[in-house]
Amino acid sequence: MDASTQKSGTNHVSAGGFPVSVMILTKDEEINIQACLETVGFSDDVVVFDSHSTDRTVEIAETFDNVRVIKRPFDNWSAHQNWAVANIDFRHPWVLYIDADERVDDEMREEVMRVADPASKASAFRMRRKDMFMGRWLRHAQIYPTWFTRMFRPSKIRYERLVNPIAVVDGPTEDLKCHIMHYPFSKGVHHWLERHNSYSMFEAKELIKVTGGQRAPRKDIFSGDPAKKRAALKDIFFTLPFRPQIKWAYYVFWRRAFLDGKAGMIYSRLQYMYEYMIVFKARELRMKEKGEQL
Repeated sequence: MDASTQKSGTNHVSAGGFPVSVMILTKDEEINIQACLETVGFSDDVVVFDSHSTDRTVEIAETFDNVRVIKRPFDNWSAHQNWAVANIDFRHPWVLYIDADERVDDEMREEVMRVADPASKASAFRMRRKDMFMGRWLRHAQIYPTWFTRMFRPSKIRYERLVNPIAVVDGPTEDLKCHIMHYPFSKGVHHWLERHNSYSMFEAKELIKVTGGQRAPRKDIFSGDPAKKRAALKDIFFTLPFRPQIKWAYYVFWRRAFLDGKAGMIYSRLQYMYEYMIVFKARELRMKEKGEQL
């Protein structure tokens, strides 16, 4: 393990709550990491799980006395996160996982610390997320509420899927009232496009698994677990024709993205483009399997 513990962590846990470890995944996040770390000062065990950043991400993280940095080359999302929960020695029984472009507000901090009882019967907690764009919450131009398993006992969780991983929890999972504050465009639209260009290849591979019969898309459609149900719905969506057009129409007409103003309409078009990238890359992968040229 390529790990470095930065300064002996002081006790940042305030009265009235249980201690919580925090894990933050990073790769060239110097724009975000300072603001992110400032919102998790309540934890005396913050792990910046870095994929060998080439900017000042690690340098900035090292200035926080409650932070240690662990480095590992990134391969895919599920493998990366599975390695983390299996190999990182967290100080506390409960781990809160966030990305560098996410923030923990006071409401979330208070609720997380309140439920982090080591004697709790729960294995994990789910919470919702607010995606921000152009200074406003995309309340309609998103599939809200979407529940994310972001607080867990490391021994009770594993991840599946190459991108947008699904958490598989061994034991009871409970829901929290708080929201994660997410700023996906903090590095600009160009970075969002570059990142989703990468994501689209992983999604294309997942699409081929579904259309090739390697995964049953309807297995968890009636599951009581929101994460499993969401994954099943996504797999069913993979089987539909005209997916880019359907996705755009869903956001604009069904979700009423126009109620989020210009931000909602722009975001709907970006999602349309992203879905087209997945379609074309899946087609390319199939052609390569047959030995055909583009």
